[in-house]
Amino acid sequence: MPQEKSGGSLKERTGKKLKEPKQYTVIMLNDDFTTMEFVVNVLIDIFHKDPVSAEKIMLTVHKSGKAAVGIYPYDIAHTRVHEAMSRAKAEGFPFRMTVEEA
Repeated sequence: MPQEKSGGSLKERTGKKLKEPKQYTVIMLNDDFTTMEFVVNVLIDIFHKDPVSAEKIMLTVHKSGKAAVGIYPYDIAHTRVHEAMSRAKAEGFPFRMTVEEA
């Protein structure tokens, strides 16, 4: 039973600990048709990368075939990927991204 402290406030312990949400890695995949400029703009506008980081990620994708863009909670990862894929579709690019559990 909770004890009343001097000051009139009651404190009760619930015993529940909050869990951190699972994290997911967004992976960008290379293709031969999506322009480098488009990829850099997506990284800056949607994934909030600075221009130097965006360029570096884009070049890694170009040379290695894929690169991790960032690690996010599930909803944020999927929302950003969906936004990037929608923008690519509107521009006519076969741009691809995946989300994997980190």
